[in-house]
Amino acid sequence: MNALELKMIELLKDLKKHHGVTAVKAEFEAEACRLNEVMRLKDVANEAGLGIILKVGGAEAITDMFHAQHLGVTGLVAPMIESAYAMRKYLMAVRTYFPSDLQKSIHFGVNLETGLAYTNLPDILNEKMIHTLSSITLGRVDMTGSLGLSRDEVNCDQIFEIAFGMFTQARKKKLSTTMGGGIAKEAVPFIRKLARKKLLDYVETRKIVFSVSKALKSLELGIVKANRFELLWLESKRQYYASIYHEDEKRMTMLSKRIR
Repeated sequence: MNALELKMIELLKDLKKHHGVTAVKAEFEAEACRLNEVMRLKDVANEAGLGIILKVGGAEAITDMFHAQHLGVTGLVAPMIESAYAMRKYLMAVRTYFPSDLQKSIHFGVNLETGLAYTNLPDILNEKMIHTLSSITLGRVDMTGSLGLSRDEVNCDQIFEIAFGMFTQARKKKLSTTMGGGIAKEAVPFIRKLARKKLLDYVETRKIVFSVSKALKSLELGIVKANRFELLWLESKRQYYASIYHEDEKRMTMLSKRIR
């Protein structure tokens, strides 16, 4: 472990102990993580005693699912589920490509993040294989974008009503609920309202997942620390790729002179 990674581990231990953090996140989707990056992130998470949740590239991203098994993830999430058919394709892929023991031990979830997904939610949740699913996640940034709203409006009343409706329906299916997208200090009142109604189990930043029941008392500070962790992660990535660049720089200069 390099110095930055050691700082990341200590910060994760603090987040776990004092702020109810349950897992670290990585994405093959919007974040476009490379496989070697996820492997390194998992090592960091393991040292802090945390699991890792991987968002794959789509409902039928089979290669990503194989990578998830080899990595030993604790959770798997499919993005942009907008129809019962997309849900069916995802759950069928899980049942086809994951051994039965992993189907029981991995937490399988989906992101519902568009107006169309919300409109189709009753049909999505009535999919006959829904018992394979553990949770749903509301992605607020994409939800606002799909409705023609700006990112700055993630905490508006319209998005709250969608969150309330979505999580109420999920509760009837005995699914756990997660919310992500624009999780900054300004989102805390929004989160507290849902928590008071007992509709929200987890909130997530780009890299960190909080248990709402354990995190709520010091959530503002926890979010700041989660952002600090992501910054350390990005600095670690930059350091890694810069070292690769410098490894070859002298050789490239020499070869360029030879071909002039």
